[in-house]
Parts: sequence; structure tokens; C-alpha cells
Amino acid sequence: MSELWLKDKVALVTGGSRGLGRAVVARFVAEGARAVVFTYGRDLKNAEATVAYAKTLGTGDVESRLCSVRDGKATDALVREIEQKYGAIDVLVNNAGITQNLPLALIDEEDWDLVMDTNVKGTFVTSRAVLRGMIRRKKGVVINMGSLAGERMIEAPVHYSTSKAALRGMTEALAKEVGRYGIRVLLLAPGLLEDGLGRNLPEHRLTDYVAHCALGRVGTFEEVADLCAFLASDDASYMTGATVIADGGV
Repeated sequence: MSELWLKDKVALVTGGSRGLGRAVVARFVAEGARAVVFTYGRDLKNAEATVAYAKTLGTGDVESRLCSVRDGKATDALVREIEQKYGAIDVLVNNAGITQNLPLALIDEEDWDLVMDTNVKGTFVTSRAVLRGMIRRKKGVVINMGSLAGERMIEAPVHYSTSKAALRGMTEALAKEVGRYGIRVLLLAPGLLEDGLGRNLPEHRLTDYVAHCALGRVGTFEEVADLCAFLASDDASYMTGATVIADGGV
């Protein structure tokens, strides 16, 4: 087992300015990454805070970039920039995602398109851009951030659950396609965490989740980030196409 899981690796994390994305950026730096570049959509203040925090945990470079995963041209340009500066992207974490706590009857077509374009098309756009280089080098790891809502029949927004379920199919098909190049693709599906989707849930739904959870609590960002770092490491070298669920035992 390596001393540091991600020693000298270069990673791109989408949606890394806060929440789970911030925890992933921080963990990757702490695990010895040579550079971690993360994208954010609007909040420069949180992005700067993430950079400052992550830099206290390791010696690697930490950079933020304003870039929407829905913008293919901007994403392609960002990937070229990272590859030119650091030579390669070893790990991609497709973390950027959104949700809306709406029942089906109140979901407009625009709402549906926004969630699907961000969570599914954004993962496709970013993966396509990064995989070109990974295929040339015949190595790399892609981790797609799913959700328990895409794996279990639980009460969750329909468009959000649909988008996360789609990522499972994308992960499995992509893993099969690029495995011949030595590239691994995985889906990490957390249950309810301390923030994010869980923050906006009614109290009775949180209580119900905890009641059905073997560990009797919601998860933390750090716990999922730790697992993400392991999956990205060479210690998980025989794992691909798998969905890894971290839900406390629901």
C-alpha cells in the first residue's frame, strides 16, 4: 500500500468550491496530489476559501477555475490548459451537480433540462474532454459522483433521481469502452450527507432516513471524500465499472 494514495497525481474536480467537492479537493491535496484544479459556477468567495483551506493540507498546487460543465468549449479549453501546465490529468472527479426539491407536477421542462444538462450532460462533456488525454497515455481514473437516490427507491426529486441513475449506465458503458486503455471508471453513490440535498429535506424525512440507517446517522463529506481518494488511488487498481454505495447501511 502506498504511503500517500495520490502522490504526484494531477486531478480535476468539477464543482469543488463547497460541500462534498471541497472535501474531495482537500483530501486529494492531503493525499499528496501534485496539483488539484477544481471548477466552480458562481461563488468566487467559496472557491477562494477552498483554495486557502486545501493549501494548508499539502504542498501541491490548488487552483480554481470559473467554468460551467454545461459549456463544452470552455471545458475543452480548461482541460488543454491543465494538460499544458502539468502534462496530464490523472484523475477526474465529476462532482458538479444540482437538485431541486420539487414534486413531479411542479417540475417545468426548463427545470428538468437544467438538472439533466448539469448532472448528466456535464459529466459527459467533461469526461470526453479529459479522456482524450487519458486514452493517449493509456492510464487514468474517472469517478462519477452518483447518489443513493439513483440506486434505491427512496423519496427524492424525480429529475434528480433520474439524472443520478443515468450516471450508473454511463459509468458501466464507459468503463467497458476505455478499460482496454488501462482507464478505470467508477460511480460513488453517497446516501444523505450533512449538507447538500439533506439540508433542504423536511425534518420527518431526515428522521425516517436515520431510522432506517444501520449506523443511525447521516454521513459526512469527509467520509465520502476519503473513499473517493481511495478509489482514485492505485490501491483500487482492480476496481472499474462498479457502483460504490456509502449510505451507512440503508
